[in-house]
Amino acid sequence: MSVKGSGRRRARWMPGGVAAGMLLLAASAGNGRAAATGILHLRCSNPASGASWSTVVDLARGKVDSFPAKISENWISWHDPKQGFFDLDRATGALQLRNASSTGGYFLHYVCRPD
Repeated sequence: MSVKGSGRRRARWMPGGVAAGMLLLAASAGNGRAAATGILHLRCSNPASGASWSTVVDLARGKVDSFPAKISENWISWHDPKQGFFDLDRATGALQLRNASSTGGYFLHYVCRPD
């Protein structure tokens, strides 16, 4: 993933799609038991470029794809050694990537919806 400073465009939000994603992610949080069971199939995308990928959250095993994750009613957080630290807001579907670099690091923002 690369970050382009001056060529950035404003993200265009699709309220209906975001609302549907929020409902599914919030429903999966439910009470303590619902948060600990099931599998979420998500499609995460960069709202500016449209680049997207699929990811699988295994709530019962506490994993995102093959990486260990911290899963709460509000957040799902995991670390991919090749990319960085991810934090997914379950209520909104907002995904943030934090990565350290020799120039101080950077943040990238994505939106995840049910796949």
